Amino acid sequence: MIKNLYDKCVSWAGYRYAKQILAIEAFIESSFFPIPPDVMIVPMVISKKNEFIRIALIATIFSVLGALFGYYIGYSLNEVAIKIFEFYGYEYSDTFKEKFSTRGGFTAWLGILFTAGFTPLPFKLLTISSGIIHYNLITFISICIITRGLRFFLVAYLTHKFGQKIGPFLEKQGTKLSIIIAGIVILLAMAIYFLSFK
Repeated sequence: MIKNLYDKCVSWAGYRYAKQILAIEAFIESSFFPIPPDVMIVPMVISKKNEFIRIALIATIFSVLGALFGYYIGYSLNEVAIKIFEFYGYEYSDTFKEKFSTRGGFTAWLGILFTAGFTPLPFKLLTISSGIIHYNLITFISICIITRGLRFFLVAYLTHKFGQKIGPFLEKQGTKLSIIIAGIVILLAMAIYFLSFK
């Protein structure tokens, strides 16, 4: 089923209303849909190189809006949240909220959310979980904007720069690349945080 959805998303990139479909896909991916917007961004930028910034911006804006919807699901619709967790093969526990509701837990969640926003980790589960633990909304939105923006603009730029060559590269090395960059960004964020409060 996932493979069929993946192929369908790729085919949508060639549609007349591809940008509108990308907006919808980016929105629902942040809250429950399994296929990331990257699979549409690459072929869309290949066919319309001069619009790579606009394409990345659409994906970023609607991904952040979708993340807010995921947050709402976790915050207000616990039964729906549990069903989504079960669909992806994860088990929700009441102790989860207790662990991450502490000050130390909130700090740990900052790193987890930052990593999930930039890497292939299931971002929708993290947005829903952020709502469950009532994570600080301003911090949540800021992280989503930074990580989703970095990810989609990087994918769009690399596609704009290297064209069709980037597809196979991202499939093979995309995970490693995103983890490395996410690690660098997290280290920089930690350095700025500790220097600011020293």
